[in-house]
Amino acid sequence: MANHEPAAEPRGRGRPVVPEEELIAKIREAALSLLLSQGYSAMTMDAVAKQAGASKKTLYRFAENREDLAEQIVRGWTDSFVPLFMQDAKNKDDFYQILENNLTIMSHKVLSAEAAGLFCLLSSEFPGRELLLTRYQAGGIERGRALLAEWLSRHQDFLSLPDAVQTSDLLLSMVMAEPLRQIALKLAPPAPDYPVQPRIRAAVALLKR
Repeated sequence: MANHEPAAEPRGRGRPVVPEEELIAKIREAALSLLLSQGYSAMTMDAVAKQAGASKKTLYRFAENREDLAEQIVRGWTDSFVPLFMQDAKNKDDFYQILENNLTIMSHKVLSAEAAGLFCLLSSEFPGRELLLTRYQAGGIERGRALLAEWLSRHQDFLSLPDAVQTSDLLLSMVMAEPLRQIALKLAPPAPDYPVQPRIRAAVALLKR
């Protein structure tokens, strides 16, 4: 993955400097828009640079290729999960409250219209799918699963199930798998309109037994 240098888009004649974080956000937004509206083949580096209003030289500073850029989009979603699992529970009640809160925040990202759109895209066949799927798995699903599993392992004393990795998989499946299927098939609205809270409460309640 390309290194992100602490710099802004170079100033052209009469052109204001764009802060790096804003520029990266514009690039990822442009890439995701192209990906979901026109497909993976349309998400070329040229097209992304044009839609983001950035030079190709600037784009290549932030991403080596479109596969790298796609992974950055997904990792950008899971980046918001990292601070959630830095907090340790003081007792069992605190553990369940933090878990419910974290699953709520995760589900709002995973069940968003953009995430569901990418899931639908990856459910179809297209040139380059395997490469994109590998990046999607690494930056999204596997990372989210690992973050939750590591947090659960730190609180093993509060768990009745011995395997934190399996517990992580079961929780994410119970909370997100069926809602994602419904959203992908347009049987239900994406988050935040999807009523995911009852599923989260039910999943957490099962751990208490």
